[in-house]
Amino acid sequence: MAEWDEDLLCRFYRTMVTIRFFEQAVEKHFLAGEIPGFVHLYIGEEAIATGVCANLTEDDYIASTHRGHGHCIAKGADVNKMMAELFGRRTGYCKGKGGSMHIADFSIGMLGANGVVGGSLPIAAGAALAISMLDQKRVTVAFFGDGASNRGTFHESANLASVWKLPVIFLCENNQYASTTPYKTTTSVEDIADRAHGYSMPGVAVDGNDVFAVYEAAKAAIERARNGGGPSLLEAKTYRVKGHFVGDPELYRSKEEVEEIFKKRDPISRFEKQVLNEGLLSQKKLDDIKLEAQEVIDNALAFAKASPEPDPSELLSDVYA
Repeated sequence: MAEWDEDLLCRFYRTMVTIRFFEQAVEKHFLAGEIPGFVHLYIGEEAIATGVCANLTEDDYIASTHRGHGHCIAKGADVNKMMAELFGRRTGYCKGKGGSMHIADFSIGMLGANGVVGGSLPIAAGAALAISMLDQKRVTVAFFGDGASNRGTFHESANLASVWKLPVIFLCENNQYASTTPYKTTTSVEDIADRAHGYSMPGVAVDGNDVFAVYEAAKAAIERARNGGGPSLLEAKTYRVKGHFVGDPELYRSKEEVEEIFKKRDPISRFEKQVLNEGLLSQKKLDDIKLEAQEVIDNALAFAKASPEPDPSELLSDVYA
């Protein structure tokens, strides 16, 4: 294994466990009836957002999905505002009126989660076009799923990004299921990364549950885009541990399948085992980071619960059209 900076390793672990603890708290309080709407959890996919965003600056952009909590946290979003938004409180990112699928923070380059499948792709391509026109050194990452790779927004965005050599990375999180449908039953290729060839851009498939592999693949694509090399398609192969949404009856797969795969591929357990076996981090360091992350989430919950709900008079404020 290559040499890794201890601060970067700690950042990897802190980000992944913060995402995990955030999602576990959201699941618990949603099932208790305290969080309205729908939530889509990122548990088991933490290595992707972590590895990608560790290569980005605050000035770089990301466009997210309906399963966007992990992207937000990895890009540096305020977990207090995130939690308050999910609880429908005035102190949330959207003043409690957007919920889980619409969190955005332009100050850190988070262009927004999106309830529309494939909605991140043209947004990211548009941001990349603006970067190009302004002759900036920024890059944009579009997170999207395997299901979205079959939508027109993917193909249209990939085509124009290639034609105009835009600084955008199309990051497909292939978690094996498009809602309730196994991706292999609706997708014409084994590796979604192979679709890059049709648009004359590099396509790379990587183990999405290995934060080191994701980091290295994203680093190459981001450096290429930042230096004028144009777009890339990265496919991070992972597995959706939880249902499509919290409360999904999951009639399309067995509990045994989920348990077996998660036991083998949990990105956090894999990271812990690797750094401990190779003496890169101590157990005490890992334990300390976990305690700190849990405190961050506990504080976020307290902040959300103590925050006021929006006043009914604010119902139509901030309405775009």
